[in-house]
Amino acid sequence: MTLPTPELHTDRLRLRPFTDADAAPLYALQSNAHVLRYWDSPPWTEQANAQRFLATCRTIEREGSGARVAVERVSDGSFIGWCGLTGWNPDFRSASLGYVFEAAAWGHGYATETARAVLGWAFDALDLNRVQSETDTRNVASARVLEKLGFLREGTLREDCVVNGDVSDSWVFGLLRREWQATTDGTRENAALRP
Repeated sequence: MTLPTPELHTDRLRLRPFTDADAAPLYALQSNAHVLRYWDSPPWTEQANAQRFLATCRTIEREGSGARVAVERVSDGSFIGWCGLTGWNPDFRSASLGYVFEAAAWGHGYATETARAVLGWAFDALDLNRVQSETDTRNVASARVLEKLGFLREGTLREDCVVNGDVSDSWVFGLLRREWQATTDGTRENAALRP
């Protein structure tokens, strides 16, 4: 079963399927050691990594196991990162959320805005009951993004990653459908109360 990658829009962002034209900016993002300092794999060192990533995007879409979207800023059309929902299990109604953004995009709310749009699509289109995400315990900014979205920290995976010889722990976050609905209903109610 295929799972077509959605095109989603927010006030400031366009989330769309990846194209071959994204290979260069994707490589620039994923080869940046500063951006990936908390990622569970080392920065890319070969352009071929971008082609493999794009092929994987097509594969997960074809297999129906998830979707990855490129994120571009509406104001200038620039690629600023990506967000993915992978490991979709229709029997368990679960999936995993991940994202990477360029350093210049940090601190502007883009990750939260992007993930909120992807989660909205996923809970509706995939009838999810649970979304899980993991982040390095040193990555406090990413943990804040997940908490803003309503995720709860459920535990710590001790020394679960070793990247370039650096051992690290990860926090596991979970978001249940009923928690997402309570958060989005509250957002709608608060928006209705604004003058």
